[in-house]
Amino acid sequence: VQPPEKPLQAEEWNKLRENFQSPEIFEEVMLNSMIRCNSPIDVAKSLLTHLAKRNGDIAYNVLVKYLTLCVQQGQVSEIRDVYDIMKVRFKILESGAYNLLIRGLSNSNQWRMALTVLEEVKKIMIPSRVCYESCIKAASRHQEMKLAFELYNEMLAKDVVPTLDVLQSFFDFSRGMKGAELQKELFGILLYLRENQIYPHKTFMWSIKLWFESLPGGNWRGHLTNIKDSGQCPVCKHQLEDSNLTEEEYSNLSERIIRDVIHGTDTFRKTSPKELEAFQTFVENRLPFDIVIDGLNVAHIKSRRMQCENV
Repeated sequence: VQPPEKPLQAEEWNKLRENFQSPEIFEEVMLNSMIRCNSPIDVAKSLLTHLAKRNGDIAYNVLVKYLTLCVQQGQVSEIRDVYDIMKVRFKILESGAYNLLIRGLSNSNQWRMALTVLEEVKKIMIPSRVCYESCIKAASRHQEMKLAFELYNEMLAKDVVPTLDVLQSFFDFSRGMKGAELQKELFGILLYLRENQIYPHKTFMWSIKLWFESLPGGNWRGHLTNIKDSGQCPVCKHQLEDSNLTEEEYSNLSERIIRDVIHGTDTFRKTSPKELEAFQTFVENRLPFDIVIDGLNVAHIKSRRMQCENV
């Protein structure tokens, strides 16, 4: 469906709808097309006005699609209007609508309203990564790093995993800023990357380099380098730590997996102690393994095929 280039009157919308092969989904299909073509907001608005006059109200999914177009174009006043309508008509929204609202508001000069919406979301669900990261970036852009880190630490406490994009933004917006607490928080991010073996991509690495070099009173210099097979850096001669497990670490990991995963809390509901002992003996007699395949997950690789056929 090709959306019109200018707002239409009710008769014109009715004619388009009648000629459409599935009139009951005409508005949704038309709005999807408007989102794809990034149509002028007044064209979409004329469709919603026509729909409201015809039906007496506008369905939730249609409002969300209109909201998507508003966010796409940064139409802040329209985003606020849609939010006011949705608050009156619906007790709570689903996470996708909250994501759109917070993303749209956080990219505007009314970014603090996104924080208000975030607080509302917290009352009914754990906010998504999009919600947290949109607010974090907004606070960082406005040099409110304390607020940004409060949201970041809250995000980690709720087991919401941050993307490298938002971690990079901390270093980008903190460049040249003073403060021992700020430096401590940024070193905390570097430790988070290290402890979770997360490797920054090139642009993130460059942001870290520039941040170090911008530290007031510091004398840092960053260099691109390739680590030797021995694990030594050719520039600073530092020896990187080995990622291989020691015998003690492997033993601890093995015991934890046997205790928490294999034994678990419902070990004997579908098996017996004798069967479990036989399985452990089987595993120990065939060490070490190069590859382990999880049969249950393999059975669910393709949903369209029968599970037994996959197995």
